[in-house]
Amino acid sequence: MSTSPEIRPSTASAVTEIDRRRVVLATIVGTTVEWYDFFIYAAAAGLVFGQLFFAPAGPGVATILSFLTVGISFLFRPLGAFLAGHYGDRYGRRVVLVITLITMGIATTLVGLLPTYASIGIAAPLLLITLRILQGISAGGEWGGAVLMAVEHAPPGKRGVFGASPQIGVPLGLLMASGVMALMTLIAPGDAFESWGWRVPFLISFILILVGHYIRRSVEESPVFREISVRSEQTKTPVVELFRKHTPLVLVAALVFAGNSAVGYMTTGGFIQNYATNPNGPVGLDRGPVLWAVAGSAATWLLFTWVGAVVSDRIGRRSTYLIGWVLLLGGLLVLFPLVNTGRLGLLFLGLAVVTVGLGFTYGPQAALYAELFPASIRFSGVSISYALGAIIGGAFAPTIAAWLMNATGTTTAITIYLSGMAVISLLATLALRDRSGIPLGPDHEDEQSISPIRGMSRA
Repeated sequence: MSTSPEIRPSTASAVTEIDRRRVVLATIVGTTVEWYDFFIYAAAAGLVFGQLFFAPAGPGVATILSFLTVGISFLFRPLGAFLAGHYGDRYGRRVVLVITLITMGIATTLVGLLPTYASIGIAAPLLLITLRILQGISAGGEWGGAVLMAVEHAPPGKRGVFGASPQIGVPLGLLMASGVMALMTLIAPGDAFESWGWRVPFLISFILILVGHYIRRSVEESPVFREISVRSEQTKTPVVELFRKHTPLVLVAALVFAGNSAVGYMTTGGFIQNYATNPNGPVGLDRGPVLWAVAGSAATWLLFTWVGAVVSDRIGRRSTYLIGWVLLLGGLLVLFPLVNTGRLGLLFLGLAVVTVGLGFTYGPQAALYAELFPASIRFSGVSISYALGAIIGGAFAPTIAAWLMNATGTTTAITIYLSGMAVISLLATLALRDRSGIPLGPDHEDEQSISPIRGMSRA
């Protein structure tokens, strides 16, 4: 294992501590609101959307169709990433973050107002899918901007920690989404939850986007982009430049994220919630307790995401990731055996054990991705790599898991599938050189353009 990587100065050195605190707060709040919106949809898809929007297809098929609407949004993430990358590399990180937050919030609020299939027929699922697509476009553009605002403001030696601020927005969003859903099962139990209770978490989003918008408008533009802008060195077609010179890197970076995404979407995509609460399934727990268990596992995921980021500043991104993949593979071996006991405490334990590996392979991701790409096309590189990794990994993971369960009748095939995805990501990580501490500013484009893929020299 390597010692602490060499850290060299960057353009972030001129940023004040007050600026950095504002950026950390803005990225945490903004990404938490975005992912809260994204995850309440997934939770509702696992709990009620099958019955409310796809009932004529029959119980088993309705569940798969409901999960497909979760996955279909991922197909539009690259569109959001392309748009955000293009405008973020040309006009700045901050404006893109504000637009994506508002788009996500409006789409989420409208889901809470949708009539069901019983009211308007086939128009209901079509409108639901349309709004989910808008969520996907927004999510595709959100992550890259938040990551670069955090990492490019970071002081030397703390990119992992600062990059964790948008990363912990994911478990915080899951914690909020699961907690609010669980609370609504108490306020509106049984039929009331299916009638109107599930809508309340979606409508709350309107208040959250007002808060997030106010905070995000208060932060300064990334120092790296300000320097690029002053020099008038923005790339006119950053996406074209990215794929012309860095296609292999985009693919490897996407595969690095795919394993984490596939495993994470067992809960964030609603599969565990559906599986554990299915009255005809092997577990058969009530909705509320399962949602509280998922919320608890989101708290442990947040903790280990932060720990993974801190460790990556000490031993490097690559080494931290390799430790994380080993931990994740170990967690997958015990996940479903513990869930299948039907005991709430053991279900939580299974989810919590998996979050150790998830945290170590998610906490360092912002810094890892930012250090892979040259400054002038960095927004496009990190956004598109992340979006493609989400498609390969998490997009249809709940659908695949539901299909494997229906086809085999056991969770063994699901464990094999998820473990295979983790191994693919481990191999992709091994293919990269560690670039922890590489200068991020535009003065160092030549150094940044040297391929981080082992065995390759320049892009």
